[in-house]
Amino acid sequence: MTATPPAKQTWRIAGLELDRRVTVAIIISTLLLMLDYYNQVLPAGSFTGLVRAKAIERVFYYLLAPLLIIFWFRDRPADYGFQWGDWRRGLLLVGASALVAAPFLYLSARTPAMTAYYSRAEQAPLEVLIVAAVDLFGWEFFFRGFLLFTLARVAGPHAILLQAVPFAMAHLGKPQLETLSTIFGGSYFGYLAWRTRSFVYPFLLHWLVNVLVVLVAMASAAG
Repeated sequence: MTATPPAKQTWRIAGLELDRRVTVAIIISTLLLMLDYYNQVLPAGSFTGLVRAKAIERVFYYLLAPLLIIFWFRDRPADYGFQWGDWRRGLLLVGASALVAAPFLYLSARTPAMTAYYSRAEQAPLEVLIVAAVDLFGWEFFFRGFLLFTLARVAGPHAILLQAVPFAMAHLGKPQLETLSTIFGGSYFGYLAWRTRSFVYPFLLHWLVNVLVVLVAMASAAG
């Protein structure tokens, strides 16, 4: 990381000196994840409707809310990966990673648990692409932008692993194979953001992964 982070500001609480940005980010991010889990604001009459509704709600939870906090701190969004960054390296890593992962994703999407879970949404392929993009754009900024670059202030490159922990926990309830893989996938997404100084490239890779898994699972269920 070559960019200079925002000047450190601290709170002294009960004899402890806490970085303000890190403290706020940890508390707010935890609350946002729990609010997303427990609440459904937009109406949804079916599982497909729920997928659409949650995608829209997550634009607020994981994109707008963190951006408001960044502006409140009077920081630049670019300091949190909201920029193109090293686009040449980013696109190269995304393309290579997608090619390597594709066969494994295809096989995993055809397992009974993955097929049963992802085939519940009755969506046309174009809708799968759009809904996944809306859902994951904020999701990736939240983990690979806001959390990653805030935690890096005190944890350095360990932030790559730290941000992957709540990311993995947020997958509880999904098929076991997918959930177990997310600590590794989330760490790799964090690595992509770290190397490129941007959340855009983990977003692109996550979007490709999600779309491939959903489309293959739906095709497998259809026979």
